[in-house]
Amino acid sequence: MGKQVTVTAKIPEQLKKRLASLDVNVSELIRKALEEEVEKAERERVRKLADEAGRILQKIPNGELVEAIRESREAR
Repeated sequence: MGKQVTVTAKIPEQLKKRLASLDVNVSELIRKALEEEVEKAERERVRKLADEAGRILQKIPNGELVEAIRESREAR
């Protein structure tokens, strides 16, 4: 893990008390939630890029794709 930074958030005092009374590790909870959100956003970005690539590839005639694949295999 690289350098760590501190992130702060303001929450209602009552929520803070409830979290403390339940022994919730707020730092760990926030860390996990942020990691999950980043992973979700990254998956969505990859999905959008794949969709875009699919649309671009659909515009290329099949014969040209097959020929390009054959040429790349033969070049190896």
